Amino acid sequence: MRIKIGYDIAFECPAETAMILMLSIHPSRDRDLETPTTMYFDPQIPAREYTDRFGNICTRVVAPAGILRMHSEAIIRDSGLPDAVVPDAPQPPVDQLPDDTLEYLLASRYCEVDRLSDLAWSLFSSVAPGWTRVQAICDYVHERLTFSYADARSTRTAYEGHEECLAVCRDFAHLAITFCRCMNIPARYCTGYLGDIGIPPVPDPMDFSAWFEVYLGDRWYTFDARHNIPRIGRILMARGRDAADVALSTSFGPNRLANFQVVTDELPQ
Repeated sequence: MRIKIGYDIAFECPAETAMILMLSIHPSRDRDLETPTTMYFDPQIPAREYTDRFGNICTRVVAPAGILRMHSEAIIRDSGLPDAVVPDAPQPPVDQLPDDTLEYLLASRYCEVDRLSDLAWSLFSSVAPGWTRVQAICDYVHERLTFSYADARSTRTAYEGHEECLAVCRDFAHLAITFCRCMNIPARYCTGYLGDIGIPPVPDPMDFSAWFEVYLGDRWYTFDARHNIPRIGRILMARGRDAADVALSTSFGPNRLANFQVVTDELPQ
């Protein structure tokens, strides 16, 4: 399938403000692009890209005083296949995990492993390890949290989400990631495009989406505690320990979001 992706975002800054933007497609999807994902600025300003330690593409700019608009549009090919389901994927013992997965067992800004460890073991220790356990975690988080776009809060942690029972997609991901880490399953946060492709349209505004990946057997697998069904058309932008590592924008000074539009549309073949 072919998917049109893009965004039109604007920030208003009272003075020149340094920013880091994470709005590019992840390099693992570069080969699927039919058109380039050029980032345009209005007014035109210099921009420089670098790759962070997680392999994500970041863009450095200095926003001028006033409104800075950034926009992009591209067409990307996708297999059209749903997320893989591998029920017999095993859970490796911690001592057999690859070195580069170990940091995804640790607590991070939004994932308080220490605060939720006892609860996780009480809920999931009797569930068979591996895929079955991860799916049980997704089932619990999906039932525990209620999606509420109006109640989005950028500071909500996994523990707070569990107690408040309100969430947007990042909160579903943070809670599931935390439970997985509590159960010694490496889990990492993902952000990207996920449109209403293959499902009935939903009334909420189109936005970037969050899901997570876990390491089972000898590879990473995609899970999504918010939707809790295999989906098609995921376009990865960035991965990290949690949302703090993959913020769409990081501003080193005050600013106001003046416009935010995201496009994820399946195109005719």
